[in-house]
Amino acid sequence: MRSSWFSKLSVIFGSRPPLSWLLLCLISLVALITVLGSSSSNAFDSVTPTPVPNIYLNYRRLKEQAAVDYLELKSLSLGASHQRELGLCGKERENYVPCFNISENLLAGFKDGEEFDRHCEVSRDRERCLVRPPKDYKIPLRWPTGRDVIWSGNVKITKDQFLSSGSMTKRLMLLEENQITFHSEDGLTFDGVNDYSRQIAEMIGLGSETEFLQAGVRTVLDIGCGFGGFGAHLLSLKVMAVCIAAYEATGSQVQFALERGLPAMIGNFILRQLPYPSLSFDMVHCAQCGIVWDEKDGMFLIEADRVLKPGGYFVLTSPTDKLHESSVSMKNRNMLTPLEELTQKICWSLLAQQDETFIWQKTGDTDCYASRKQGGVPLCQEGHDDQSYYQPLLSCISGTNSKRWIPIQNRSSNSHMSSTELEVHGKYCVLPEDFFEDLQVWKSALKNYWSLLTPLIFSDHPKRPGDEDPLPPFNMVRNVMDMNAHYGGLNAAFLEEKKSVWVMNVVPIRGPNTLPLILNQGFAGVLHDWCEPFPTYPRTYDMLHANGLLSHLTSERCSLMDLFLEMDRMLRPEGWVVLSDKVGAIEMGRTLAAQIRWEARVIDLQNGSDQRLLVCQKPFVKK
Repeated sequence: MRSSWFSKLSVIFGSRPPLSWLLLCLISLVALITVLGSSSSNAFDSVTPTPVPNIYLNYRRLKEQAAVDYLELKSLSLGASHQRELGLCGKERENYVPCFNISENLLAGFKDGEEFDRHCEVSRDRERCLVRPPKDYKIPLRWPTGRDVIWSGNVKITKDQFLSSGSMTKRLMLLEENQITFHSEDGLTFDGVNDYSRQIAEMIGLGSETEFLQAGVRTVLDIGCGFGGFGAHLLSLKVMAVCIAAYEATGSQVQFALERGLPAMIGNFILRQLPYPSLSFDMVHCAQCGIVWDEKDGMFLIEADRVLKPGGYFVLTSPTDKLHESSVSMKNRNMLTPLEELTQKICWSLLAQQDETFIWQKTGDTDCYASRKQGGVPLCQEGHDDQSYYQPLLSCISGTNSKRWIPIQNRSSNSHMSSTELEVHGKYCVLPEDFFEDLQVWKSALKNYWSLLTPLIFSDHPKRPGDEDPLPPFNMVRNVMDMNAHYGGLNAAFLEEKKSVWVMNVVPIRGPNTLPLILNQGFAGVLHDWCEPFPTYPRTYDMLHANGLLSHLTSERCSLMDLFLEMDRMLRPEGWVVLSDKVGAIEMGRTLAAQIRWEARVIDLQNGSDQRLLVCQKPFVKK
């Protein structure tokens, strides 16, 4: 057969085919192979894709994204201020708090109270939109007026719910149907918060409440703070009180406190540790906070012990009706029996009891744990408390091996930290010269902010059209968040300049854990992962500040757009954002700011570096 086919070809083309024909065949063959190879490659890729095409596809996507970023930045530099603006969320999201979706948590199988806890792994809503304010929302009154008068339309508790919320609101009143006013004597006790604070001071052996600082009480964790009356009073004594309370679907203690300009965040005693390191607070306070402390083998009380400093105080109050005082007191004494047994197992001593208030003191001597009777709560192994970001609750006592185990009574009463105090911060030991140099840098930076943003933020005459003349101090900013707080230098600068603000110092979890240093200065602070939403309600901060955060997060798994959306959710209308970073990160930030409708401008610091400032203001969108 082979010879017959060859003979036929010879007859057609001759014994020696022409050279042009051979070239034509060669070209045709190459074209055929190319076509077949392409089609077979496509068919093969559709069934079993290989790594090579993925590499080229990723490279192409990177090139396309780079081109898009370049065009957006170019259009911004040419004056285009609105690039693909995001839409507004629906009305159902006016008080949206990510990670606390109770219905989603129930569907995921959480129950027995765990559905009210924080579950970011369940709440993965990818819809990107801007959380808008309620219809009746108004800009909060300026501090200090805003501490005692808030707009009822700014909080999610209704007028009827407010009036029916119990005896604690008897001294509260509604004015003009749209305001809630708090008296200076509002509190959870019968005689008012001033007398209550004085009572606590006397029970721990002080002559008056003005001696809290001298006794080492600088920071208080106020659990279930009600409407914030006790915390507001402590702040007037220069004691930093941070309110934590569980997420509430209707009404919110945390939202009320923040609306009044008081430090607060959502926090639960349910499954996991609070996002604070061990030995964080000088006092833990619970007045009718709803926690059964001896449940789950006392793990809630062990968590309170974890965050309490040596020599610190645990205050537990259960106000009751005086008509039934005798019978209820007897009942409470019976209920406290297992609690008292548990406190002995963790080396707490009952310092005083008066009416319905009990105060325990945590031991300042680690030898107490070795001398306990058999059956005491065991000590944690060394290094067990290095990471305290929503880890499971512990069943052991932590912090006893820490260099920061210093009784609060032995601490210097000076508000400025000494070199000796700086040396006890573990593996993230801070060099004194670096710490003090950082303070000077932020003092200078804050003065520049003041000069730069006046009369926009800290105006001497911040009168809006239609407003009455404001009373001094003329301060449009009260709640400030430093999203990458480092040593707390910005907070220290605010205090140095005697500005009437408070700062939530946030320490990202993937950097050095400087939070113990921040808390030891008497500041408010918390650990947080900026790839997740922050545990607060919408519209709770007047100003957000971050130094170097954008550059830090560009190498992380989270999206900068999600970060900016979260910032927009936390920020009050007409609130401000000040970001300091490298020029590339700032330019990207300006692009994102345009997409979420912020008014933004980039400021060259003119110091010869590649650092820039991005200053943004969130508009008051009414719809």
